Amino acid sequence: MERTVLVTGGDRGLGFGLCAGLLKGGWHVFAGQYMPEWHELAGLMNEYPQTLYILPLDVSSRESVQAAAETVKARTDHLDVLISNAGVSSETILPTIREPQDYDEMHRLYDVNALGALRVVEAFLPLMERGGAKRLCFVSSEAGSIGRAERTSSFGYCMSKAALNMGAKILFNDLHPKGYTFRVYHPGWVRSYMHGEKNMEADLEPEDAATYAIPFLLNDREDEGRLAMVDYEGNEWPW
Repeated sequence: MERTVLVTGGDRGLGFGLCAGLLKGGWHVFAGQYMPEWHELAGLMNEYPQTLYILPLDVSSRESVQAAAETVKARTDHLDVLISNAGVSSETILPTIREPQDYDEMHRLYDVNALGALRVVEAFLPLMERGGAKRLCFVSSEAGSIGRAERTSSFGYCMSKAALNMGAKILFNDLHPKGYTFRVYHPGWVRSYMHGEKNMEADLEPEDAATYAIPFLLNDREDEGRLAMVDYEGNEWPW
C-alpha cells in the first residue's frame, strides 16, 4: 500500500522542503497550496508527476479545507501522516502593550495558526482512520512555550502557537488511545517567508530544516504515550 502524507502550507519555506524530502523518500505527497502564483511546487511536480498532488488549500476557510479533503478522497482511500505546517506571522503584532495593538491581525494569526490545524484534522480524519501510521504532526514554535517565554510583544503569534499546542494536546487525549501517534515540533529559526520576504537572518535553509524534521516526524518513539514539543536538535521544550 502506498505511503500517503498531507503537508499544509507546502508552497515554500519548511513546507516546501518537507514536500521535496518526502517525495525523495518515496511518499505520495498531497501538498496544500495557498499561493498558486508561487511556482516552486509546480517545478517539483515536473520531477514527481506520479507522486505529488497539489491541492488548493486555505486552512482559514472551512469550505477550502473540506474541498481539499474531497479531492484527496477521490485519489486515495487512506492517509497515513498529516503534517499541519501552514502558519503565518506579521510585523504588525510587534508593538508592546504600551502601543496600539492590531487585534484584527491577531485574529487572523489565531485563525490560521491554531484553528487552521483543527479544521484540517477534522476534515481529514476519515482518511486518517484508514491509514496505517495514523500520525498527526503539528509544526509549532518556541514562541508557543509558556514556560520559556521571554518576549515582551508578539502577542498574536505567541498566543496562537500556544493555542496550537493546547489543541494538539486535546486531540492527543482523544485520539492516542484509539491508535494515533503525535508530533509537536519546533523546527528552529528557518529562513522562511512568514513576513513576506525570505528572512536571511535566520539559521536554517528550508531544505536543511526539513532534513532535521522528517526523521522526527516519521520515526517511532519509545514513549508514544507522552506528548512533548521537541526541537530540531532533539531538545524538549516546556509547554
